[in-house]
Amino acid sequence: MILTVTPNPALDMTWQVDRLEPGHSHRVEAGLSRAGGKGLNVARVLHQQGERVMALTKAGGVVGAELRADLEASGLVHRLIPVVAETRRSLTLVDESAASATVLNEFGAAPTAAETAELWDAVLSAGSQARVVAISGSQPRDADPIALISAIAALRAQGVPVLVDTSGAALIDAAEAGATALKPNHHELAEATGSADVMSAAHALLRRGPTLVLVSQAEDGMLLVHRDGRAVRARFPEVVRGNATGAGDAVSAAISVSLAGDPALTAHDGLEVLARRAAAWGAAAVAAPQAGELDPGIAGRTADVIITPASAASPLEGAS
Repeated sequence: MILTVTPNPALDMTWQVDRLEPGHSHRVEAGLSRAGGKGLNVARVLHQQGERVMALTKAGGVVGAELRADLEASGLVHRLIPVVAETRRSLTLVDESAASATVLNEFGAAPTAAETAELWDAVLSAGSQARVVAISGSQPRDADPIALISAIAALRAQGVPVLVDTSGAALIDAAEAGATALKPNHHELAEATGSADVMSAAHALLRRGPTLVLVSQAEDGMLLVHRDGRAVRARFPEVVRGNATGAGDAVSAAISVSLAGDPALTAHDGLEVLARRAAAWGAAAVAAPQAGELDPGIAGRTADVIITPASAASPLEGAS
């Protein structure tokens, strides 16, 4: 079983418009609403691809009740920790003429200390039985970083691979806590490390402890750097237009599958297999109507992904 954790879930609301004109009123078809947040999107992708997965998150208030109802209807195995604060909302406006999406994300209120403890206790309990734990998305505003750090360290001490996709100070915290793999995009990587050079910034994270750093770079594909010195770039052969909101979550799902089969990613061709799956699934998510879904025709085109070696790197001290 793969466990996904969403510390800051949202009710995702998506509207399609023919052409988005700021400052103007738009007439649109009915929008779509579903339980979201990066970890839930990861879980949906894994579920669609036939992986055994459980989604763990929290829900509160009227919006949380909508999130709960959607998850119960989805068939996705899940556990919700009840909280007092209202679950946040995320609004996506898809401009069909420009093939682009504008996203408004509420911050999300911090849970109480007791609610935080209950969430992370549940992570440790379920995670101890998991092949991989994927922790994805932002932390609630004013959240205590110690909870995330302690959970990662405890899971790694039990030998459970941990993937973390987050940003800001939490990305550095996850690296130093011993996360197996990190998946920032190039903007998040630069912000966290202070370096605009993607390779240098990836190595700055690796020196803090992870085995793998995968950096998504939008239309430029992605860079994968392993602690043992292997590094490759992967790119889907054509640019796919659509809603890129869930593309990074599809990449996290791909990483989770690889970690479940090879926790240290030591197989000779394991990095390339991961790169191909991640690039294809990321592109397939862009073509799908909502985050958490893959276009099956694109998802299966792993053989078409263009793989190139990245600049040579020496293994970091202590790498196996």
